Amino acid sequence: MQTAALPHPVRLTRPGGPCHDDFVKTLVIVVVIVVLFVLARRLLGGPSVSPSEAAQRVQDGSAILVDVREPAEWQGGVAGPALLLSLGDLRGKRDAWRPVLDANRDKEFILYCASGTRSGIAAGILRKEGFNAVNAGGFGSWRAAGLPVRQP
Repeated sequence: MQTAALPHPVRLTRPGGPCHDDFVKTLVIVVVIVVLFVLARRLLGGPSVSPSEAAQRVQDGSAILVDVREPAEWQGGVAGPALLLSLGDLRGKRDAWRPVLDANRDKEFILYCASGTRSGIAAGILRKEGFNAVNAGGFGSWRAAGLPVRQP
């Protein structure tokens, strides 16, 4: 018995094809990762303040603003009233941090970095040690708000 050849090729996949399916799966995975990253930053970062709130609290003397970026990053400018105390030093020997922490137990520490991630980590470390610490996000937000910037 002989079978007849089909007039058109048989399609074994859906109309989108395997490449389309891989693209959709990859896109969904990327979107989920981005959403989880954003949520984790908000949930793990703890309390936060806007740059204008931070500036007001520093001006009224109730808070200290700290730039937790690394020293090489400070060369691009820092918030006007900020102390320059890196996250690396906070996690390490605390040579620069120790005197500031000892002298300001009663003040709020408002922390910022480049994006808000490291300042959230630093705020978490300080809160675990009993300090009042909040995340002010990234330096770009401070600059965009038109607040004072200086060269270290």
